[in-house]
Amino acid sequence: MTKVSKLISSARRTIEIEHKAVAALLDRIDDDFEQACSLILACEGRVVVTGMGKSGHIARKIAATLASTGTPAMFVHPAEASHGDLGMITEIDLVIALSKSGTTEELISLLPVLKRKAIPLISITGNSESSIALTADVNLDAAVAEEACPLGQAPTASTTVALVLGDALAMALLEAKGFTIEDFAFSHPGGNLGRRLLLKVADIMHSGNSIPKASVHTLLSDALLEMTRKGFGLTTVIDENGQLCGVFTDGDLRRAMDAGKIIQSTAIETVMSENYKSISENALAVEAAKLMQDNNIYALIVKDTQNNLSGIVKMHDLLQANVV
Repeated sequence: MTKVSKLISSARRTIEIEHKAVAALLDRIDDDFEQACSLILACEGRVVVTGMGKSGHIARKIAATLASTGTPAMFVHPAEASHGDLGMITEIDLVIALSKSGTTEELISLLPVLKRKAIPLISITGNSESSIALTADVNLDAAVAEEACPLGQAPTASTTVALVLGDALAMALLEAKGFTIEDFAFSHPGGNLGRRLLLKVADIMHSGNSIPKASVHTLLSDALLEMTRKGFGLTTVIDENGQLCGVFTDGDLRRAMDAGKIIQSTAIETVMSENYKSISENALAVEAAKLMQDNNIYALIVKDTQNNLSGIVKMHDLLQANVV
């Protein structure tokens, strides 16, 4: 058997220590946790998350997770708060303070102001008897038996536990608020999920004069010129009332040629397709992509709420929009 290196042994020991620290949290998810959630749900302003050093990094991540899952939140640096940034925190906000020791001076200096303004305070500390924990409206116990650091100094297990508690809060609040995948997309409009769930066909379709059109009496030779000018590989066919009555595609042209049709004398209405695929302009772009993929086509007719011709969307448009 290959001897396990010291590096691998150290890594495994770290993971085991942090695994046990997180597992120990299960028994601490109790009335205090529920009270913390209730305070946040009742908050009419923002959740302000704060902490110094490594706890500050964890606080930033917790604030970001809360904000992206339906709970308005932001990070405020406690040292900067004492020099003016405290003005960012209003009477309708709530503060979550992270401190392993529960005695971080920069946080303690903020407590009198928070109390005077009657701003609810939730603490996440490693010492439930510390001044910060005892001052808070509710304290979440983030104590750990040991750090993974062999020197017992670098915050490792303790920061992991604090992060997990923050995630637990965010997910409990998400479910309590009925936060949906669509809500999540609105918080992430720049990502793939946002594009897939927010982008509608109307946002990327070609409309107006860019739509190729031919009347029912148009000869195939003229229809081909319109198809070439507009570059969709098809043209819509419009009746005397200006209503869409069919489409004529490259495939229809091949079939007409195979049937011996003369393009200079054949009216498009005799060879157009009346059974074509279409989609609503209010449909999601991802729905258009699926419809085209399922039917092996590269363009779709788009209709408005009155079932009138509204535009055309191509697979290339969906690719450019990063929908597929």
